[in-house]
Amino acid sequence: MRVSVPVFLLGSFRVLGLELQQQPLRGAQAPSSIISPASDSNAPTYRGDLVSLHKSLVEISSISGNESDVGNFLVNYLEARDFVVQLEFLPPTNPSNPGKPRFNVLAWPGPNRHPSPKVLVSSHIDTVPPFIPYSRSDENPTADTVIAGRGSVDAKGSVAAQITALLSLLESGRIAGKEDSVMLLFVVGEETSGDGMRFFSETRGQLDPSPDFKAAIFGEPTEGRLVCGHKGIFTCNITVTGHAGHSGYPWLGKSATEVLARGLVSVLDTDLGSSEEFGNTTVNVGLFEGGVAANVIPEKATARLAVRVAVGPEIGGEKIVAERLQDVMRSVDEDAFEFDCNNGYGVVKCDCDVEGFETTTVNYGTDVHHLAGNHARYLYGPGTIFVAHGPDEAIKLGDLETAVEDFKKLILHALES
Repeated sequence: MRVSVPVFLLGSFRVLGLELQQQPLRGAQAPSSIISPASDSNAPTYRGDLVSLHKSLVEISSISGNESDVGNFLVNYLEARDFVVQLEFLPPTNPSNPGKPRFNVLAWPGPNRHPSPKVLVSSHIDTVPPFIPYSRSDENPTADTVIAGRGSVDAKGSVAAQITALLSLLESGRIAGKEDSVMLLFVVGEETSGDGMRFFSETRGQLDPSPDFKAAIFGEPTEGRLVCGHKGIFTCNITVTGHAGHSGYPWLGKSATEVLARGLVSVLDTDLGSSEEFGNTTVNVGLFEGGVAANVIPEKATARLAVRVAVGPEIGGEKIVAERLQDVMRSVDEDAFEFDCNNGYGVVKCDCDVEGFETTTVNYGTDVHHLAGNHARYLYGPGTIFVAHGPDEAIKLGDLETAVEDFKKLILHALES
């Protein structure tokens, strides 16, 4: 018999360019179907439900900042399957123009409204722009069916596989007596600032009771491998002040664009920090602007950098690299540079000693760092990062199905550890 399960609202809390060449990491491969697909003769009983759920998620545009529609879909989907669902509303980033509400979706198997979860299973429901409509290579899906669309890999593939995995465990009775020991969390904002996970981490003490997680399983495209760690990141806004003048007499002024360009070249030619496990720190010059006219010596120039940090510690590794970067640029001109390097983090280590999984390291950032606590951290998911964020984002159904089985293994491993 279906239990009528309410949806609780937790609102703020209520009730509850230029780039240094990247060295390949160990185990990194070109885009391909890494996960061995399940054969169609042994198609899982949940195939139809998995395909339907994944399709519904990908069909809903949820570019970062506009995630409410896909969040509402998940609320209805999970509530219809006897989950207790809570919405965790984030404060508006612009109070004068709040727009649609943004919220994380928190859920666990009902009917207990006050669970004591030991394992958190999480991924993000926002995507990068632009929206790409859902498409499928076969009307009648097989393991080799290719499913395309924005978020099909990053990270709605993980969301669909995680939900299907937990539903399968519940149906099989393999976690009987531990049903509310597993909590689902689907967050907003991972692709931008990580504000969804950070807000959950900062406010989870207001849950009743406050969860004491022993393990957290994060879903991201890892090619079906268990990740032992990933690079850190920070961003840096750089402003150079020169002296304007006539371009025919460059010695009478100081070109801010020239100084900035020389500084950036020096940075790109310098090892800012490297390690055997994570390769070298890389710098992406995402934005470069300066000057007012071709015949005027530029007085101002700015650049915005994203730095992928290959050294630790997790808290502080980014500061080590930021200081090295600033020292290198100031060696070009001691007085011209101003730096605004935002908070980030160093390399993030994850737990990867689980039988039956290949392992790897990755270059991209995740929400793993943003969840505070002394818990085991597992990072895994279907699909490859090499197509995520691009026009050809797609995944094989066989990879999704194998991910369901692997998420089941990780949940059971975390519960038994």
